[in-house]
Amino acid sequence: MYKKIIAGFLIFATSALFGMSLDQLNSASKVELMEVKGIGATKAEAIIAERQNGKFTSFDDFQRVKGIGAKAALNVKEYVK
Repeated sequence: MYKKIIAGFLIFATSALFGMSLDQLNSASKVELMEVKGIGATKAEAIIAERQNGKFTSFDDFQRVKGIGAKAALNVKEYVK
């Protein structure tokens, strides 16, 4: 039980320190997306909805999400490794 808790914490700490990969963004939950600077609940929901039209293959793909422009896409690019 303790090993699972410690492993979960280490995974969380690693992703918080080093960001998440593009693949992780394609599967991130609303809460995880909201950890990215500039993404609140509404934008996170819009990202999740847009993913249903196809995975994001690059950071520029985020601009196809309603409410996300060049500045928000840049924030995501800087956050995601």
